[in-house]
Amino acid sequence: MDSVTEIFIQNLTYHHDPSAPASLRDVNISLPKSSRTLLIGANGAGKSTLLQILAGKRLVTSEGAQILIKGRDVFRDSPPGVTHLGTEWAMNPVVRGDIVVEHFLNSVGGYRHKERRDRLLDILDVDLDWHMHAISDGERRRVQLCMGLMQHWDVLLLDEVTVDLDVQVRDDLLSFLKEDSERRSATILYATHIFDGLNKFPTHIAHMRFGTFLTKPTPWPIAPAERSLGHAVGVPDLSLFRIALQWLREDREHRRELEKAGRKTRGARRDQDVPSSSEAFYKKYDYSH
Repeated sequence: MDSVTEIFIQNLTYHHDPSAPASLRDVNISLPKSSRTLLIGANGAGKSTLLQILAGKRLVTSEGAQILIKGRDVFRDSPPGVTHLGTEWAMNPVVRGDIVVEHFLNSVGGYRHKERRDRLLDILDVDLDWHMHAISDGERRRVQLCMGLMQHWDVLLLDEVTVDLDVQVRDDLLSFLKEDSERRSATILYATHIFDGLNKFPTHIAHMRFGTFLTKPTPWPIAPAERSLGHAVGVPDLSLFRIALQWLREDREHRRELEKAGRKTRGARRDQDVPSSSEAFYKKYDYSH
């Protein structure tokens, strides 16, 4: 790992369950310092699992695997300055209690980062007098982002945390993150399914499918010489939305080919002649007619 590499992963294979197929298979990537990389892939591609591993939240025991941030092992020598923000936070009953936002932020050190905290309060349009139990999921998400970003970070791992935000707040937040990353040479790895307004945000894009990188982190915008490599074939324009849509369509077609070859199928079971046990039960006790 050289001095300009911020995130380095080698020979990573990960199983949620030893008896189940691998959730991540033979992942080998490196990301340079101050890069902003978008992870693109269908639900279940392994994006969240990868981010949780980088955050040190899932232990990897596979022999030969290396997961380094800033040259330090994320499990045995945890690097400072790594922030992970995921969607599960807003569902935690602890943050749904009757606590005032101002008190909540101060309880996690907001008073130590007042200038940066106040700027985020303005960007995210947060009311310090909100009560956490009485606000919407989107407003709770804004509080999470303020809490997670008010302290300086070197590596930011974002797992679809803008999904609850309105368009204006999301755009203002992404502008702040881009400017913050450039000014402090900080690194962002961002998994998202929302690509509107993102064309100028990333420095790299990557495509995950079934736990592997089909396209490793590639500089964005895609250079003309690379447009024939497969990830932009057939795309009428090179917007992130069009490329992501193309990749996800290819993912679905690939999965359907695997289903024809014997993989368990998704969708409706139109060829099922015998009713399932649940169908037979609810037909017997269906009083809706």
